[in-house]
Amino acid sequence: MLKWVLAWIGLASLLDFVLMGTDKWKARRNRWRVPEKTFFLVALLGGSPGAILGMYAFRHKTRHWYFKWGLPAILAAQVALGGWLYWRFFL
Repeated sequence: MLKWVLAWIGLASLLDFVLMGTDKWKARRNRWRVPEKTFFLVALLGGSPGAILGMYAFRHKTRHWYFKWGLPAILAAQVALGGWLYWRFFL
């Protein structure tokens, strides 16, 4: 079960990381952009580590307070929920 959860988180993180890079590329070329709600949706579905890494790796969306504080808040909530689920059902 744990390997499936980690695989899901890895794939969602990779998706959000790629979305950050793609959006930065599109922003530089004045093209159609990825909607901001897409970043948050993928982050809520488990991609918050990739979103945070992509945000700082591509220096993208770092000036927006809702990304700067929102994505780490989502990650903290997911870690807390994961810890609680592990403690509740596996210990």
